[in-house]
Amino acid sequence: MTTNQDTFWQYADFPEDQDRISPYRFFSVSDWEAFKADTVMTLSEDEIARLRSLNDPISMEEVERIYLSMSRLLSTHVEALQQLFKLRSKFLQFSGMKTPFVIGIAGSVAVGKSTTARILKELLARWPSSPKVDLITTDGFLKPNTQLKQEGLMERKGFPESYDVAGVLRFLSAIKAGVETVSAPVYSHFSYDILPDQFVKIDRPDILIFEGINVLQSRDMPREGDSIPLVSDYFDFSIYIDADEKDIEDWYVTRFMGLRDTAFRDPASFFHHYSTTSDEEALKEANRLWETINLVNLHENILPTRPRADLILKKGRDHLVEKVALRKL
Repeated sequence: MTTNQDTFWQYADFPEDQDRISPYRFFSVSDWEAFKADTVMTLSEDEIARLRSLNDPISMEEVERIYLSMSRLLSTHVEALQQLFKLRSKFLQFSGMKTPFVIGIAGSVAVGKSTTARILKELLARWPSSPKVDLITTDGFLKPNTQLKQEGLMERKGFPESYDVAGVLRFLSAIKAGVETVSAPVYSHFSYDILPDQFVKIDRPDILIFEGINVLQSRDMPREGDSIPLVSDYFDFSIYIDADEKDIEDWYVTRFMGLRDTAFRDPASFFHHYSTTSDEEALKEANRLWETINLVNLHENILPTRPRADLILKKGRDHLVEKVALRKL
């Protein structure tokens, strides 16, 4: 566990300091679960199994403990923003349509962002109002491998400089502008590259979930006060999935070794060569990738964005959420 993590979560154990120092309120899982009130579970065990990622043990119980309260919380935020939009429209004498509510989800590689995003998407889409909910990941905005190789960034894949940030900003700007059909590029984890000429079309959703390791990334402020937008400027709510560094490392290595017996076995897979090496060699490579790429990215770019999130979910070694922090209003 790093010093930063200790400093942040120490207030969870000292409630008297929360009001005095921290901008967050901290909750135990049992306290958080109580906030679901009468929110109805709309997912089945089979659906949850389909939505979870490899090595993520999320279950019906975990969805009931954590995600139903999240769904109810987000419902209040969406309703409040809709009311604010009506009031502002009246004030400005404006008759336009409300733009999509955008939720950003950030966190390290292998921490469970994808599962959280998919579960949340399904729960939100099943609200009584039946909103249209779409999910986009930042993987599609990675620069193509040919460009990364030209720029010497293949070993920096996943770092901020490996993304087409301008493309991300154009996409989110169009979403918030209410453009009818907005295209996002498609990434293949199988080929480890952008799929040329393939796009997913997003058509004016009520809610958009935007998931990626660096979506809460900030940047140096312009000296002249020029307007340089951040990706998170387009978010109405943001979530950070947190865990102790050693636990994330174990999850990453376990996932890598598991993929050797599944996806990596296909000769067309970018990582096929790892399926033919010895267990010892594969384990050594998994540890190298973690230590030289993913751990560095976590320290330099991902963990520093945690305090910018509205909601932080702290996972324990069993991959289940054990603490929750919610930014004060």
